[in-house]
Amino acid sequence: MTLSRSICEWGYIPYGDGADEIPEVHADRIAALAKASGFSGGGAEGVLEHGRKGLRARGIVGVIATPGFQLEILPKIEGAGEEAGKDIEKRTLRKRLIDMLAVAHDLPVETGAMTGLGWQSETVLEILIRLFCHKLAEAVRQGLPRCYLNHEDDLSTLRGRLDVTRQFSTLAASPHRLACRYDVLSPDIALNHVMRATVSRLSGIALSPDNRRSLRELALVYDGIADLSAQAIIWERITLDRTNGRWRDLLAFARLFLSGRYQQTSAGRVSGHALLFPMNILFEKYIERNLRHALAESGHGFTAQGGHRYCLYESNHTYDDKKGRFQTRPDLIVRKGQCISLIIDTKWKRMVPRLDDPKQGISQSDVYQLMAYAQLYDCDRVMLLYPHHGDLPQEQIRQTYGIAEPKAEKRLIVATHDLVAPKAKQTVSLRELVLGKE
Repeated sequence: MTLSRSICEWGYIPYGDGADEIPEVHADRIAALAKASGFSGGGAEGVLEHGRKGLRARGIVGVIATPGFQLEILPKIEGAGEEAGKDIEKRTLRKRLIDMLAVAHDLPVETGAMTGLGWQSETVLEILIRLFCHKLAEAVRQGLPRCYLNHEDDLSTLRGRLDVTRQFSTLAASPHRLACRYDVLSPDIALNHVMRATVSRLSGIALSPDNRRSLRELALVYDGIADLSAQAIIWERITLDRTNGRWRDLLAFARLFLSGRYQQTSAGRVSGHALLFPMNILFEKYIERNLRHALAESGHGFTAQGGHRYCLYESNHTYDDKKGRFQTRPDLIVRKGQCISLIIDTKWKRMVPRLDDPKQGISQSDVYQLMAYAQLYDCDRVMLLYPHHGDLPQEQIRQTYGIAEPKAEKRLIVATHDLVAPKAKQTVSLRELVLGKE
């Protein structure tokens, strides 16, 4: 029997055998696995804090599992009217996380598919597996994709074309055999290799009886396909066209499960798996994808993690060294033609609504960073964008500051984005934030 517990990011779970506690033996294994994770930065501080009396989550969400135990870490995403101290139901947080993942990773999560999922009892990992199985089962009912592959064989009768070179070298002493080269319509192609590898990986980690049954059925479908590891698959050979376009969405799921974000990890004698998402990166990606829709047909474009301008250059003329130092990569650079109109830095942090804190919890280093962007990129508007949360006023924050002086041309905007608002409202909100109200 596998136990499971759920906490929110930055949340704490004490050791113990209660419903809201984690047995210490499992806590040690989970912490060891977290420390071995690539997201830990060489220590456990990036995923979990392993204390004397319990575990505390950090800014990374997802699922960490060892034999017999799963720990689910959910993001604390609050909507208008939901107070920070209120215990939001886990199923609500799971839905919101799945929604962010669907947008950020192009996952095909339709409203109809969302209604019948086990939001209350299943972890985010099990829900993602269920969505993948449902989508893949629908696709394979229409048949596996196939394409013509080149084969070489020595046959008694000619098939296809004669390989003259091999016929008069390798088969020179066997004139009764013909060196044939021919094409065969086969399902043993890279696209099916990806799907089989995904089914194989998920079969070893799924806990839900329904998911395990679905994966067994799908494994039978792919029984004749080469079972390759994710590293051995040649992704460049996958070509999507009008004949197999329905597999585009499934590839997004497969990349999620087969990429480095999913980790089959071991720490000493402890083995397990983890599917983890740093919330700062997920929030940035979510804003990026929504901004793409918001700016469509506006005449504006943007780049993510671009710019790459340097803060410093060597001024000692005795060295012929023009290489810059301290390269910058703003999260989002919005352009109108060749002109940079806005630089956005997303921050997965909580703004503080306290009246006695005029800085509202905004980091001084973050402000310095945006001031440097304004100078380096000659941009009059730079923005710190935070997630809106239930402790803040209902209306999203839009506060403008003059840089260095009150009426300066260069301005820093502090804003929040409501992740719980309907999709259409989020699109309009981002458009107005970047372009101004029309």
